[in-house]
Amino acid sequence: MDILAANSRATRQASAEYFTGTVWQDPIIEAPDPARIRGVRVSFEPGARTNWHTHPLGQTLHVVAGIGRVQTWGGPVQAIHPGDTVWIPPGEKHWHGAAPDHLMVHLAFQEALDGVHIDWLEPVSDAQYSAD
Repeated sequence: MDILAANSRATRQASAEYFTGTVWQDPIIEAPDPARIRGVRVSFEPGARTNWHTHPLGQTLHVVAGIGRVQTWGGPVQAIHPGDTVWIPPGEKHWHGAAPDHLMVHLAFQEALDGVHIDWLEPVSDAQYSAD
């Protein structure tokens, strides 16, 4: 058993290569082989969001604070709130982030396939983000 002390993992700012706006990440777990799980607490400032992306084995999001948005390719933008859990199936192109006037914090969990947790794609345009 390993206990990872809270102060052993520093908060880091997410890369502007994969996110629009200011986003902070707090690592929860990246389990060693043969486990494949990675978990992170992600804090999005108002209007911040991920690029479009996919996960080879899917992703689970659990909202802990604020109001967020999530969208799958070709689907509507949907609001998410504290206590909501979102399952994104393997390979589904999607994005998630904060609402325009609210921060949003979620826990994100995904598993790796051959060492890959995520495949990053293009940024979400302002028009896509603002679509009803």
